[in-house]
Amino acid sequence: MDSGIYYKQVKPDESLSDFVESFWVLQNETEHDKKTVGLPDGRIDLFFIQSDNQPFRIVLLGLGTQYHDEGIIPAKSLRFAVSFKLLAVEYVFHESISDIVDKGKILSHDFWDINLQDLSDFESFCERLSQIISSRIPKEIDLRKKKLFDLIYHTHGSVTVKELSEKVGWTSRQMNRYFNQRFGISLKLFCNLLRFRASLEHIAQGKLFPELNFTDQNHFIKEIKKFSGVVPKELFKNKNDRFILLSSFRTA
Repeated sequence: MDSGIYYKQVKPDESLSDFVESFWVLQNETEHDKKTVGLPDGRIDLFFIQSDNQPFRIVLLGLGTQYHDEGIIPAKSLRFAVSFKLLAVEYVFHESISDIVDKGKILSHDFWDINLQDLSDFESFCERLSQIISSRIPKEIDLRKKKLFDLIYHTHGSVTVKELSEKVGWTSRQMNRYFNQRFGISLKLFCNLLRFRASLEHIAQGKLFPELNFTDQNHFIKEIKKFSGVVPKELFKNKNDRFILLSSFRTA
C-alpha cells in the first residue's frame, strides 16, 4: 500500500471460524487524509477507531451492497476491526442488522468493555476480542443455518437458491425471509456479493476473466462494474491504492 498506510490481517482461532472471518488493523500514519473507494464484501465489520480529530469511537457496519467513492481514512488515525460472518449476527450480537444495510451505527463507548487502551497492542486486542466473542456464542446453534452458510461460503456464493433449498431443507421463501429479517438483503444478493468479493482476489492476481459461475465475460464485467463502479482492468490497476480491499488481497 501507500507509504504511511499500514495494514495487517489475522485469522481467528478455528473455534471461531464459523463466526469471525478476520481481525485486522488499518493505520494512516501520515498527516494527510487518504481517499478510498469502499467496496461491498459480504462482511459485518466492527470498528474501534482512534484519530486526532475525533474521540474514540466504536462503529458497527451492516452489509454493504454498493461501492462508495468518497471514503476517507483520516490522517493520524488507527482502527482495529473484526470482520464477522453472518452467523455472528444472531449468535454473537443476538440482534438483527436489517436496519443498517449500506450504513453503520455508533455503539456505546464501552461496548463489550473495550476502550482506547485496548488499541495499544493488536495481538492483545485479538486475544481479548476472541475471548469476548467466544463467551457470547451459545452451546447450541441451528445446524440447518450452519449448513446453509457452510455451503454459501464454501462455494463463494456460486450456488443457486434452488440448490441451497434442496441441500438444506428450507424453502426459498423461508430462507429469504430469514435473510431479509435478520440481515436486510435477499439470499441471492448476498451470494452475488460473496462471488464479487472472491472475484476481487482473482483480479488482484491479474485474472481478468471469470473464475466463478458467471454466464460469460460480459456478465462478469457487468457484475464487477455494478459493485465497484469500474471494469476489472481498472480495478487491477488500482491507481493510488484507492481500492483498499483490493490492496489487502495483495498484502495478505
